[in-house]
Amino acid sequence: MEKAFEKIEELADNIKQYVNTRIDAAKLTAAEKTSAVIANLIAGLIVATVFMFFIVFASIALAIFLGVWIGKAWAGFLIVAGLYLLIGVFVWTAKEKLIRMPIMNALIKQLFGEEDEED
Repeated sequence: MEKAFEKIEELADNIKQYVNTRIDAAKLTAAEKTSAVIANLIAGLIVATVFMFFIVFASIALAIFLGVWIGKAWAGFLIVAGLYLLIGVFVWTAKEKLIRMPIMNALIKQLFGEEDEED
């Protein structure tokens, strides 16, 4: 009878170790995926910042060029502002398809896409 109790205690210890190992593995997986998402967000912000600087300087250069070409500086800036207004209206009307869905799909793919390879 004592052997049976020893086996039961050994089995309980093994189950406890297994559960703790699974919890640790889940924590590590969550930390890995979270850090990957944060790293991608930071990289995206850096690229977006550089791209925004490019857009600002290119817009100023285009506005000055158009102003010199037309002969009135304010007209060049007005034309560039009008272009931005048109782009803004287009993006606003297509925001679901252009912004929301691609971002959601990228996050879902990054968070859950690698699980298929592991199983």
